[in-house]
Amino acid sequence: MEVIIGFGIIMAFLAAGECLSVFMGHFVPGSVVGMMLLFIALTTKVIKPHRIEKVAHFLTGNMTIFFIPAVMGIIDLWGVIKMSWLGWLGVIVLSTVCVMAATGYTVGGMSALQHRREKKGGRR
Repeated sequence: MEVIIGFGIIMAFLAAGECLSVFMGHFVPGSVVGMMLLFIALTTKVIKPHRIEKVAHFLTGNMTIFFIPAVMGIIDLWGVIKMSWLGWLGVIVLSTVCVMAATGYTVGGMSALQHRREKKGGRR
């Protein structure tokens, strides 16, 4: 029963995010809006983490399932992609470098912030 409730909570936030995305003119994808709403609910303790923990671990542990539709779409459009593979390769490399840089700067900033907090004697 705990898993069903956790799954229901996650799906409810996904549905809420999709609805808000429609009202915002799909400016931000509904799944992202739902994830932000869930994050806010967890940080404000509206939702207790233990309520969704098992389902969240299952979903993140099996994320490859969610990439199957994207891969099938790429295979379906292979004729279009192979005509301009150099451009696609450039976009992939550039976006990978940007994600790596953003991740590095974020981790570095968070590490410096945590180090300053510990130096002042604050909590983690």
